Order: sequence, then structure tokens, then C-alpha cells
Amino acid sequence: MLVKIAVLIARILLGFIFTFFGLNGLFHFLPTPPLTGDAGTLMTIMFKYGWVTFISALQVIGGVLLLVGRYVGIGLTILGPIIVVILLYHVTMDPKGIGLGLLAALLEVFLIYAYWPHFGPVCVIEIDKRSA
Repeated sequence: MLVKIAVLIARILLGFIFTFFGLNGLFHFLPTPPLTGDAGTLMTIMFKYGWVTFISALQVIGGVLLLVGRYVGIGLTILGPIIVVILLYHVTMDPKGIGLGLLAALLEVFLIYAYWPHFGPVCVIEIDKRSA
């Protein structure tokens, strides 16, 4: 019973985080702090060529799938690489903002473990018994 509650809380929290920040990436309702150096250059390029819009749309899709509770495996699959990029960005360019990225990564790993049966066809390695 406690595990089901923990899974529900983690799913809703991760879904809310990505839905909220994905919508912010699309509609810019939070103030954006000025970025300098390599981080500023990267973000300028990502905004200029539409990467932020595309990634934000994926964040909203993945977040909504988690909030609704349908196709959670697909939502986690969409958000997984985005979380990796967020962590890489913060590790290499902006370490002070890594907290929320680490929380998202922990929630993602916990939910993948909880929903592991949904990933079976993707992650199973079949051994050809004829060649053995």
C-alpha cells in the first residue's frame, strides 16, 4: 500500500515538474535569469533554432502522460533523455542549479523501477538458442 502511494506521489510530482517547466519553455511566464559564457551561448543557439520549443513540447507531453497515468512507460521514455541532458548541462556549465535535475533523475529512476514490466519488450535481450 505504501509503495503504491509513493509511486503515485512520485508520478504526479515528476509529471507536474515537467508539465510546468515545459509550459514555461513554450509560453515564458517565469523570468529568465541572464546567462553568460558558454551557458548563455548554448541557450541563445537553442532558442534561435527552436530547440527549446521542441524540447519544451516533449516535456509537456511526457509530463501530461505521467499526470494522467496512461502510457506512463512512454512518458518516462520521453523524459529520460531530457533528464540526462539537464544533468549534463548543470554538471558542465551551471552546477548551482542541479538540485531540481537530481530530484527529477531520482524520481525517474524510482518510477522506471516501479513500472519495469511496462519496459519489458524494449529492454529484453533475446538469446538465439539455435546458435548456442
